[in-house]
Amino acid sequence: MNNDIPTPTTKMTIWGLLRNIMPFVLPYRWLIFITLVLTLIGSLMAQVNAVVLDRAVDAINALVQQPDGFQWSAAVKILTVISIILLGKEVVGALVTFFQRYYGERMRILVSRDLSLRVVDRILSFRMAFFSSEGNETGKLQSRIDRGIMSLSSTVNNFFIEILPLFTSAILALGLMFAANFYVGLVALCIVPLYFYVTYVQAARMKGGRRGIFGGHQAVSQGILNILESITVIKSFNREQIEADRQAGIQRNMTDLQLNTRKQAYLFNGLKSFLEQIGTVLIIILTAYLVLIDYPGMTIGKIMYHVMLFANVSAPIRQLHRIYDDMNDALIYAEGFFGILDADGEVEPSGKHKPEKVKGDFVMQNVHFTYPGGTKALTDVSLHIPSGKITALVGLSGAGKSTIVNLLDKFYNPQEGSIMLDGTDLQQWDTQWLREHVGLVLQKNHIFDGTIEENIRYGNPSATHDDVVEAARKAYVYDQVAALPHGFETPALQLSGGQQQRIAIARMFLKNPPIIFLDEPTASLDAIATEQIKASIDAIKQGRTVIIISHNIGQIIDADHIYVLQQGRVVQGGTPTEVYAQGGLYKDIFDASARSMNIDKIASTIAS
Repeated sequence: MNNDIPTPTTKMTIWGLLRNIMPFVLPYRWLIFITLVLTLIGSLMAQVNAVVLDRAVDAINALVQQPDGFQWSAAVKILTVISIILLGKEVVGALVTFFQRYYGERMRILVSRDLSLRVVDRILSFRMAFFSSEGNETGKLQSRIDRGIMSLSSTVNNFFIEILPLFTSAILALGLMFAANFYVGLVALCIVPLYFYVTYVQAARMKGGRRGIFGGHQAVSQGILNILESITVIKSFNREQIEADRQAGIQRNMTDLQLNTRKQAYLFNGLKSFLEQIGTVLIIILTAYLVLIDYPGMTIGKIMYHVMLFANVSAPIRQLHRIYDDMNDALIYAEGFFGILDADGEVEPSGKHKPEKVKGDFVMQNVHFTYPGGTKALTDVSLHIPSGKITALVGLSGAGKSTIVNLLDKFYNPQEGSIMLDGTDLQQWDTQWLREHVGLVLQKNHIFDGTIEENIRYGNPSATHDDVVEAARKAYVYDQVAALPHGFETPALQLSGGQQQRIAIARMFLKNPPIIFLDEPTASLDAIATEQIKASIDAIKQGRTVIIISHNIGQIIDADHIYVLQQGRVVQGGTPTEVYAQGGLYKDIFDASARSMNIDKIASTIAS
């Protein structure tokens, strides 16, 4: 299975993970301080049971062996003291646990929020090539981000709520064991590195499986997204079973990986559990032996004391496999997540040129361009798009017309050649400033989840309601919007495809830029709507630089100049009349369009 997992330049290690995540944790130092104090208190509370049991067993044993017989008053006193200490310890422990978990979860939520905001900021700054690169498909990016944030925030929570308290308690317990008896403490200490070594080997053996599962999750997310985006096509061709089988194949591969990974995990966990039990047995045997030989300081109470302390030492061991599993998952997910944050080479380049007036005079010279996936789109393209004129790009599908628009709007940069705007290299222009002066209408424009007014105002966030209404009138969509029960407050996604296209055009009218790129702007509209929009576009064309891509000869023939592209090359250029007279591809396209419209019958119908 090809998981398309982005390969980082360096593999993420635990120290690398902590180093990358610390900038998101350090702003909450006060939460760290509170958590550390609570951790210390909680760790001290965890040793109380062992100390009380040690003293209680010895006290009860001494009471039973008194020569003058058993005394209930002394026994009640012992039980009362034990009850008060243990109940008090439980009350304090419950309060400490509550606040420790609350502040730990608060930190997790805040870090998760900051990670989300940071990755959104980074993605918005990336150039378009990043999103068209292999492995950066929408579903896979979403999976990398969602699972990365979830895993990294859980790592923060695990560290402060699970790892830190457990290991602090273990260190305290081990110190108490050494203080009570060096040999018993040494036995406990020797078990721990063996367990850690087995855990290390487990992580190394299972890393490949974890990486495969991570890639499987990405493939599943991308597959589901593809189904949702293509559901109309799938159903129209009755291909539900094909898509179901494809997803079943992906799921089967991931299931096999998960089962194999789990099997290895259970084998290693069983071995670690065996080592833990061996440690407990050795502690019991050693302490019992020391009591039997009347070793100084060793009593019956000390047997229970050391067993309970070793339970605190082995508590991290019992939890370590789960925590270590989570940490290793976090390492895999962190590679993908921080791979996005650290992709400095993907940040959209921007110059500093910000002239007061943008004329819109473009010159492309010997431009070559290949998309990140390897598709060659343009070869040695040279053309001039004069300011204040209408230039049409004509050609069959895949000829490179939309690619030229993408280059002129700085969505991509050419690998060879140069693009000049108003005499200045396009790379020297401030990218945001350039796009503030460009209006772009595509064949299918994105409509955001919001009201109609919010979608139109996207063209100019500072526009008034009257401005929005005027833009809607120019796009010939006002009457339809006004007829809706909620008018401009209607969710824009409820509109038809043609209405959404008019909303996108209204957005461009509101922006009112000096440069307009029109890429099949009326492709999804009916004939009357097309005529209405054409009239509006004709009005806004005046005095602006307009580049239009269209298969509609009625829009092409209005151009001042046209360039004909074929397989990424400019093969013809001139006025519509001149290029038609040359014959060739443009004449073929023009004549084919006329025939497809039944021009002769239309003319005879109008004449009659």
